[in-house]
Amino acid sequence: MNRSIWKRYGYGWVTLGFFLVSLVGHWLFGWFAYVDEQQQFGAPVEVSGYTVQMLRDTLENWQSEFLQLLWQIGGLAFLLYVGSPQSKEGDDRLEAKIDAILAAVDPKSADALLDEIDREYAGRHTDPRWMRMARGGRQRG
Repeated sequence: MNRSIWKRYGYGWVTLGFFLVSLVGHWLFGWFAYVDEQQQFGAPVEVSGYTVQMLRDTLENWQSEFLQLLWQIGGLAFLLYVGSPQSKEGDDRLEAKIDAILAAVDPKSADALLDEIDREYAGRHTDPRWMRMARGGRQRG
């Protein structure tokens, strides 16, 4: 199915629209505030002064909001991807439970099936204490 670029990236387009509207609004209302402030102090209205002030304000907002959000989302995604200990906490318990259920349901083929799964996923275990299999008494992982 060949969908248009507008439909495929709809969320991105809406986000870009919100971003542009908010940026233009920030600079437009910033201009009104700048002109009013300059007139109150009897100072000349200069585009260069306004540009410096608005760039400072914009970058300050981005530093406090966007960079923080980028770190929270991007950093979390990166740490989950590389497998930090914090990202593995929930998986240990789940994997141990699934292994226990498999061993309880079919103890004869549990070891072979778990070994096959371990080979397929390169034996990636997150719990160093893995569970002891009831049959054979060996420790998984």
